[in-house]
Amino acid sequence: MIRLKSIIHGTCLDLSSEGKGVLKVGQDVVFCDGLFIGEEADVEILYQRAGVYFAKVRKLYKISKDRIQPECKVCTICGGCQFQQLNYRAQLDFKTKRVKNAFNRIAHIKDVEIKPCIGMLDPYNYRNKIQMPFGKDKKGNVVYGFYKQNSHEIIPVKECMIEDKRASSILWDIKELVKEMKIPIYNEYNGKGILRYVLIRTSYHYDELMVVLVTSMMNFPGQNNFLKALLSKHPEITTVVENINPRHTNVILGEKEKILYGSGYIKDSILGLTFDISASSFYQVNPVQVEKLYQNALNLIDFHKNEIVLDAYSGVGTIGLIASKNAKHVISVEINKAAVKNAITNAKKNNIKNIEFHQGDAGEFISNYDGDLDIVIMDPPRKGSDNKFLSTLINKKIKKVIYISCDPETLARDIEYLSKDYEVTYIQPVDMFPMTCHIETICCLSLANKKI
Repeated sequence: MIRLKSIIHGTCLDLSSEGKGVLKVGQDVVFCDGLFIGEEADVEILYQRAGVYFAKVRKLYKISKDRIQPECKVCTICGGCQFQQLNYRAQLDFKTKRVKNAFNRIAHIKDVEIKPCIGMLDPYNYRNKIQMPFGKDKKGNVVYGFYKQNSHEIIPVKECMIEDKRASSILWDIKELVKEMKIPIYNEYNGKGILRYVLIRTSYHYDELMVVLVTSMMNFPGQNNFLKALLSKHPEITTVVENINPRHTNVILGEKEKILYGSGYIKDSILGLTFDISASSFYQVNPVQVEKLYQNALNLIDFHKNEIVLDAYSGVGTIGLIASKNAKHVISVEINKAAVKNAITNAKKNNIKNIEFHQGDAGEFISNYDGDLDIVIMDPPRKGSDNKFLSTLINKKIKKVIYISCDPETLARDIEYLSKDYEVTYIQPVDMFPMTCHIETICCLSLANKKI
């Protein structure tokens, strides 16, 4: 029997869906961060959850040929990246295998080709959205960074290797200004203090950059002087927004915002269309890979200028607006009210008129919709879709479904539900999140006996 805090010796047999090394001790399974297939190590048992033990590496005896020296100095304690120490080709192989395993194990589909995961030429500094909690260390010094895995301890990070390089110096200077101007840092335990998070959004195609100050109150003392000093140090900042979040919660953004400088949004483009991005907009975090993702998805549709397309879980309308260039008409459905507002603005900005927007639950909408639908494009959240939406696809006999997913396991679960009526004709993983275990997958389904 395995005891907590004990040291065990073993060889990594596989990687879990979360990128943890898998060891077996008799019938017991142990998950270990930072351990790769074939590596032999002493690991310390930290805790047990749901019948599985979790551990950390104490000593490596045999090292994988795929292990590399990480670019990041804090990757072993940060928890944000699982694969900084794994070469990129092995990362892509793992992600292809993860999708294949999900379809085999959950969807019970084994006879469909899983195409190799599409990777990046340069898998670093890709994230266009950076959000850092601010706090104080044990000595009372102001720090920002990432929460240590399974804790609320902030690991200071001066430069994150997967985030846009432009953010690093801005975050550092914000910290210095906060110290200089004695702006109180929020304490999540007693609810006192002002500055909680700093969020930075960058544009890939335009010289535009947004800073969002998440505070516990509006109009904090010294705000004007702080803003003036920040813009003097960083004239590349095109807009600054204050987001007010007084709630005692782990949710980063609050419901109220105030524009302190600029327009309150930045713009970026995908496949020739321009999109406005606000502080709270959902927008894909990898501007290079999102074009590959959407282009591969839309290539699956043989548009004839007469199709009616439903874009479900549409966010700010990105893929629906791109599809509208070739479809007869697009119907876009999104539950988030602010995202729908952004989507309408984006349609006007791009002079697209053959699209309509609805705010509401996708399952409710499609079950009540009595018009024609030829193609459904769906990009649900990580938890996947629901039976109401999926059963309506079957009942309405939608000819083709393009399912884009950020979680292979929930994707496979939903495909299993649809598989009696639909045939899977295409599966393509796309690496939107290098250095992490996460993966986007495009899956194309055709109504059985009606392949198009």
